[in-house]
Amino acid sequence: MNRSNSTSSSKLSFAKASSLKQSSSKKPSFKKPLSKASTLKSAPSRPAKFEKEKFKEEKVDVDTVGAWQSVTWIDVTEHHEGQRIDNFLFRTLKGVPKSRIYRLIREGEVRVNKKRIKAETKLNIGDQIRIAPIRMQQQEDHVPIGDSVAQGLLARIIYEDEGLIVINKPSGIAVHGGSGVAYGLIEAMRQATGKKYLELIHRIDRDTSGLVMISKKRSTLKVLQDDLRAHRIKKTYAAIVKGVVTLDKQLIDAPLLRYELNNCERRVRVSKEGKPSQTQWNVVERYTGATLIHASPLSGRTHQIRVHGLSIGHPLVGDDKYGHQVPFSHHDVKRLCLHAMRLEIPNYPVIEAPLPDDMQKLIKSLSK
Repeated sequence: MNRSNSTSSSKLSFAKASSLKQSSSKKPSFKKPLSKASTLKSAPSRPAKFEKEKFKEEKVDVDTVGAWQSVTWIDVTEHHEGQRIDNFLFRTLKGVPKSRIYRLIREGEVRVNKKRIKAETKLNIGDQIRIAPIRMQQQEDHVPIGDSVAQGLLARIIYEDEGLIVINKPSGIAVHGGSGVAYGLIEAMRQATGKKYLELIHRIDRDTSGLVMISKKRSTLKVLQDDLRAHRIKKTYAAIVKGVVTLDKQLIDAPLLRYELNNCERRVRVSKEGKPSQTQWNVVERYTGATLIHASPLSGRTHQIRVHGLSIGHPLVGDDKYGHQVPFSHHDVKRLCLHAMRLEIPNYPVIEAPLPDDMQKLIKSLSK
């Protein structure tokens, strides 16, 4: 069953976010969203290595945080072949904050085949995962969401077919629970749809709004993650940046390096020691003291658009991590002005989400 995006505003109650508004209006400079016919069109089927029933989570002897208080061994089966170790741990160590999981990986408390690993390490059939004891206070594994939250989420679905859901995520909502957040987008979607085997195909930042792909079966997850790695999926973001960008088009080519602050918070900076990173910027409209751009990352680095903008002197409006020292006092902005607006996926229709109301309101005030 396919669903189109609702035009009415929906308020969602999440941890650390009191209310969220669904986008309804459109700006002329944006491509018109998919018609109902094209939005509801199912994508062609693609060959699948995994059968639907194989998507079930591998069973281990423990299900809650309180149970992870002794060394645990898990044998990798075909259920998790090709999955990143950090994604596997997010799902398996229910209730453990993401920051804690990354620390466990860094400190060698999680090992694969007795060897230290990195967060991006891929699992293979037959691998043996060792998880050291995790000393944490007992937490509830299941945090129920209300009916209003569930209905609000379902109303934000832009596209759905037998294997894929694309949802228009509001700003301020993490895609994963943890780190003091009772639940994130994926946990809430599992409850709202009644499909507990939904998985994130990719991520966007908590403060970024827009399109997020969620798989309904393992075969779709594998195919689309392969497409992402091969750069066959084009993602376009709308951003409002500080200052007037002079070039209509430019390719920002600057390697990015991840590092940590003293409080273990992850940040990114331009560095010769970093990974190759490129972002295509196209100016849509210029205002007094700000510019609306469309940005397409050609590589998939953490905070890529935000750090690349800062590197050329145009940090994003509302970014409290990168470039907040650059003044923008003309307007009271309460969110990061970055929106995942378009997905171009092989064998699927182009999927778009209109600019959110709060960003449109800012643009209107900048135009005066």
